[in-house]
Amino acid sequence: MGVKTVINAIGTVTKVGGSVMDPRVLETMAEAAKHYVEIEALHKACGEYIAGLLGVEACTITCGAAAGLAIAAAALIAGCDPAKRLQLPDTSGLKNEVIVLKCHRILYDQAILLSGARFVEVGRASSTLPEQVEAAVSERTALFFYVAECEPMRGSIPLPSLMPVLKKHGVPVLVDAAAELPPVSNIQKYLDMGADLVAFSGGKELRGPQSSGLVLGRKHLIEACDECCCPNYGIGRSMKIDKETIAGITRAVELFLEKDYEQEKERWARMSMRIAQTLKVCGNAEVRTGYPHEPGVQPVDILRVYVKPRSRGAEQVLGALLSGDPQIHVGVSGDELVINPQCLAPGEEEAVISALVYALA
Repeated sequence: MGVKTVINAIGTVTKVGGSVMDPRVLETMAEAAKHYVEIEALHKACGEYIAGLLGVEACTITCGAAAGLAIAAAALIAGCDPAKRLQLPDTSGLKNEVIVLKCHRILYDQAILLSGARFVEVGRASSTLPEQVEAAVSERTALFFYVAECEPMRGSIPLPSLMPVLKKHGVPVLVDAAAELPPVSNIQKYLDMGADLVAFSGGKELRGPQSSGLVLGRKHLIEACDECCCPNYGIGRSMKIDKETIAGITRAVELFLEKDYEQEKERWARMSMRIAQTLKVCGNAEVRTGYPHEPGVQPVDILRVYVKPRSRGAEQVLGALLSGDPQIHVGVSGDELVINPQCLAPGEEEAVISALVYALA
């Protein structure tokens, strides 16, 4: 179709396809494609199996993390009541308010609005108190929404500091942790803090189908999520999950848990150090390595390379990288290029180095 392929040095972002699936995931999806099956039965069986693998109470599979947020919000509003589920997004007579810290408003939270919910913002971007969260609770409150990537922001509050207030008033907590893997411990981190439902992307570090996601959490709430999922009718019907994707993400979770992430981190660090050392020698940029601290950048424990061009702007250099074939995708933060080795195949760091040396000159 005349579309260039990409060497991915930016990370598991959707705009370049998330991540590349393991061939064993593709084999599983191909096998699933050969058979007819009751989708609802497969969906529930694989959800229960994944929950057992991850050591959580329950799991439902969705067609992405954003769909997971929409379905989770619908489940927390309608429960397992079919009449309420079919009423959505009309929330007349239902609890529909979602409390959220002002600094946790993100572009992805539009998914929650698909359920018919409306946000009640609390605090300021630079400061929020638990008392302000408590004051926002009313008889219309359906849930509290927390965005993991926004936790470092000035106006944020650590989730454990909010849990006493939320539990006191019986407000369920939904966490968006779409890109919070690795580390593997994040699978249970937010549930251990007291969250009721947590959404993860299946197409990022889990390396499953790009259109897959997981919602993990309390069994009775996951049952409500299942009721809101396709093939059942309601807002989830437009978020179809097929047998190939269900099988693929199930296999991907198995493989994810088999990985040695200490070795993975070492491999990524070697790539970053190789790139940094070579670019320092070329002399056309200020080069450093480090870990991201700014909100919205995940995962935070992968060593990055930061490159500040001396004679051209970072956006100009990025334009040169994108003009090649294959394109080289890197991040830009202010006046620096940011190289994330997470999605680089072995040997691709050399192509990144060559392209950068040329572009910087």
